[in-house]
Amino acid sequence: MRLEIGKIFIKDIQFGDVTKIENGVLFVNKEEMINTIWDDEHIASVDLDIARPGESVRITPVKDVIEPRVKVEGNGGIFPGVLSKVDTVGEGRTHVLKGMAVVTTGKVVGFQEGIIDMTGLGAEYTPFSKTVNLVLIAEPAEGVKQHDHEKSLRFLGFKAARYLGELARDMQAEEVQTFETKPLLEQIAQYPELPKVGYVYMLQTQGLLHDTYVYGVDAKQIVPTLLYPTEVMDGAIVSGNCVSACDKNPTYVHLNNGVIEELYAQHGKSINFLGVIITNENVYLADKERSSNWTSKLCKYLGLDAVIVSQEGFGNPDTDLIMNCKKIETVGVKTVIVTDEYAGRDGASQSLADADAKADAVVTGGNANQYVVLPKLDRVIGHVEFVNIIAGGNEHSLREDGSIEIEIQAITGATNETGFGFLTAKTF
Repeated sequence: MRLEIGKIFIKDIQFGDVTKIENGVLFVNKEEMINTIWDDEHIASVDLDIARPGESVRITPVKDVIEPRVKVEGNGGIFPGVLSKVDTVGEGRTHVLKGMAVVTTGKVVGFQEGIIDMTGLGAEYTPFSKTVNLVLIAEPAEGVKQHDHEKSLRFLGFKAARYLGELARDMQAEEVQTFETKPLLEQIAQYPELPKVGYVYMLQTQGLLHDTYVYGVDAKQIVPTLLYPTEVMDGAIVSGNCVSACDKNPTYVHLNNGVIEELYAQHGKSINFLGVIITNENVYLADKERSSNWTSKLCKYLGLDAVIVSQEGFGNPDTDLIMNCKKIETVGVKTVIVTDEYAGRDGASQSLADADAKADAVVTGGNANQYVVLPKLDRVIGHVEFVNIIAGGNEHSLREDGSIEIEIQAITGATNETGFGFLTAKTF
């Protein structure tokens, strides 16, 4: 599959009478946009706000972050199986609004939503302090059930991203990147002298609002399977989960997976990048065994020399991570695992809930238990009182002066396990 990503760079967002893009500025008719995307009885009210890099603004609790995209050539549409028909995507041309994001917030139902600070210490930990954010504030109707609330808010964010992405359909892209993965035998034959490398992409699928969707299917219902890397870039995988904010993969991260982009950057130079194996993170031991067995089987079947394995979340999924690593190594394929750590505030505890001697090549996104004090900011979009109950916070997190003492676990993207962030550690 060959996919062209055409980038339209957004430098600012402003509200106006007409929704349009002009000279790098996204103008949004607030009333028109809300009326277009909101038709759900589970949502009582919808509003829009803007948060720019460097502004004294805090967004919390954050449910999802989404980058607007639109298919302009090729099969299907963006978010296939969710908003578009279930056509296979990943080829043709897709236009993207770069430099901005749609952020969803409101009285979110889970306890693991996050914080995005646009300035100060908190901004140093989240990649989304660098994007111009159109914040969608959706409040639930009285008595709405948690799963209905989560689904309604999820779809509202996707609709907002689609609405804005359509603006780029007929625009001239300022920059175009091309990504291509050929059918397997052709791909192997193209660079026979280079090591064959794949990516094992672990998706959060533990249920109870811990879900990820592949072509609209809840990924806990799948067995490990193969995707072209370009399918991921075209919205085949979307977030539907409420895991800890620091290492959750928002939809924006799935669309811009840094592991995939870096493997493509090395493709044809130091490696032959063959594709992506997606697998789930399970609750029960038998399901973990099944998925890790299939993952290692696919690695061997493809004749891979090495894989990168990334996980999403921590604790229980650490077992899936180590099972995958151990079994893939056992079939003769080298592994590098990408994770983060929960090593206590002093960093002295065991970093992962599981371990094995074969897991001897590890990239870390940082220690999620690191404790910080975030300064009071001038404006809050959302509901700041939830910082006392989200993962990483405690009943004393929100101080009387408006500052917040909290673990970076609560900051969206702080220790992202695809490397979509700023933290790591080195062993010397």
